Amino acid sequence: MRRPLIVAGAAALLVITSAAAQHTLGQNSISAVARSIALFQKAGKVFQSPRCLNCHPVGDRPTQLDRMVPHQPLVVRGIDGHGAPGLACDTCHHAANYDAAGVPGNPGWRLAPASMGWQGKSLGEICEQIKDPARNGGKDMAALLKHVSEDSLVGWAWGPGGKRPPAPGTQAEFGALMRAWAASGAHCPPDKRK
Repeated sequence: MRRPLIVAGAAALLVITSAAAQHTLGQNSISAVARSIALFQKAGKVFQSPRCLNCHPVGDRPTQLDRMVPHQPLVVRGIDGHGAPGLACDTCHHAANYDAAGVPGNPGWRLAPASMGWQGKSLGEICEQIKDPARNGGKDMAALLKHVSEDSLVGWAWGPGGKRPPAPGTQAEFGALMRAWAASGAHCPPDKRK
């Protein structure tokens, strides 16, 4: 008679333990998602800095300065992001910063693709956008990580010259942060505007 009571007790203990384990696993899963989101929020300080947003406009007109005012002289994206015929970006923006005139430069100076416009978007929207190959220039996660970690035009944000404050941290730190975010599941912050 005691044997069924022990078996029933053991079964009840197993059910309780299993429920506790599922709760713990659920908490760990939530913690992993929260960690991933926290990593992207930290990276978001770079994505949402004027150094990045000025060249990631929504629409065809870039902005400039920390106030993100419309670019002067009036320029537009053009077909390929290098400006309009007759007033291409490299008319003024050369291979390096020209600090005497306050003109930034890089050999690949151009606007981000129109599909990568971030100005006015939430961090959650930016996150979803950069993960989407249809909107990020066809990059899978490996190519995206290489782009943010190694591309010299992205790297310009940390060496902008003149009186422009650089993006937060360094490109190496940003790349490491983005790799950690990708490894943690590449979760995006919720879009609070929805």
